[in-house]
Amino acid sequence: MSEALVATQAPGTDTTVPGASGARQFWRRLRAQRAALVAAAVVALLVLVALAAPLLTALEGQDPTTYHPSLIDSARGGVPIGSFGGAGGGHWLGVEPQTGRDLFARLVYGARVSLGVALAATVIQVTLGVLIGVASALGSRFIDQLLSRITDIIIALPLMIMALALLAIVPTSFPRPVLVTFVIGLIAWGNIAKITRAQTLTLKGLDHVAAARLSGWGTWRIARRELLPGLAAPVITYAALLVPINISIEAALSFLGVGVKPPTPSWGQMLTAADVWYQAAPQYLLLPAGALFVTVVALTVLGDGVRTALDPRAASRLRVGTGAKGEGRAGADAPGAAGTGKEDAA
Repeated sequence: MSEALVATQAPGTDTTVPGASGARQFWRRLRAQRAALVAAAVVALLVLVALAAPLLTALEGQDPTTYHPSLIDSARGGVPIGSFGGAGGGHWLGVEPQTGRDLFARLVYGARVSLGVALAATVIQVTLGVLIGVASALGSRFIDQLLSRITDIIIALPLMIMALALLAIVPTSFPRPVLVTFVIGLIAWGNIAKITRAQTLTLKGLDHVAAARLSGWGTWRIARRELLPGLAAPVITYAALLVPINISIEAALSFLGVGVKPPTPSWGQMLTAADVWYQAAPQYLLLPAGALFVTVVALTVLGDGVRTALDPRAASRLRVGTGAKGEGRAGADAPGAAGTGKEDAA
């Protein structure tokens, strides 16, 4: 319950909030969704693999940048020697065509780049979107109109074209993962700003916000204490769905040749070099594509599960609908139901 609303209540009024806390309710709803739990386990495993990439490659005894020309067949255009791309005890997933670099090492290090860029870009988008959305909803009419028009322009800009233009003019000496992170974060914050503004306008009319105003609280104190907790559910939900979108954007930019540059590995950059090897060395294409597919699907399912767990109205609608159907079915199956109907008809 809001601090301001509690302060305005009469002495002796019971202000105890019944039931479990919001966090417990969230975890209970999330645990009830098996698909979301599986997706969360997959995402946790991917993050663990990305963080432990140096340890995993050390166990294999390889690194992502060393060339192994003795493991490729120059007479066949650089195809790896051996079955399954040269997979074995020394190279768990084989080696790259032409270069002979270890494919497992590049795959796990690529997870660090792809996941890191996506998560960092999401943090930038959420920060900008929440700040601009709240400022637009709480500001004067002029501020609201100005920020809303800027947000509309950001949304209308074609993301890929703007990213291609910005990445093309920046010197190649600038670290590409950092540059891709900022480009994605600074261009794609418009939708979350719109969501935040709409939700803030709704929350402004609630009793606890009015009580905060009557208590003499300032605008930003009200925003911090009363509005931001109410914005947590939609913002976290949208952020969870932004991560797979950003992974796909980073992969697309790297695939087009303006994202992460060799020798730094990323899944999109690996797909760029693998597009001509899908027949001679299919694992070179299938492994990064499969990793991208699994990651995006897992994050999308997890984001949907978080949305359902954070939205109590969805669970309430489900319970009400189920209860209504159950009551109707119970009434139809009752022993006296048929007889009552016949008597009424008579």
